[in-house]
Amino acid sequence: QVQFVESGGGLVQPGGSLRLSCEASGIAFSIYAMGWYRQAPGKQRESVATITSSGRTNYADFVKGRFTISRDNAKNTVYLQMNSLMPEDTAVYYCNRGVPRNDYWGQGTQVTVSS
Repeated sequence: QVQFVESGGGLVQPGGSLRLSCEASGIAFSIYAMGWYRQAPGKQRESVATITSSGRTNYADFVKGRFTISRDNAKNTVYLQMNSLMPEDTAVYYCNRGVPRNDYWGQGTQVTVSS
């Protein structure tokens, strides 16, 4: 059974930073591209960043220069370093494969950016 467990969210002031983690199990993690996604209240889930099995990264325009995705294949974990956070970054953040599967969505981790 494939499982992704996200952690690291919380409440942060505008301009602050958070580092999200996602630990994968039940999947040959190292061979798959992985991604971070987010869903804000009343909005559709959207892609934030992806990283290929070889470490090539891609970012949504709205996070370029602020967020960094990385992975540790030895720990089956993908990370999202988020800097210069803005109120519009408030959302539930999820990880999934780079081409997400509907049956792989986890609980996500809530990120709230507010003063």
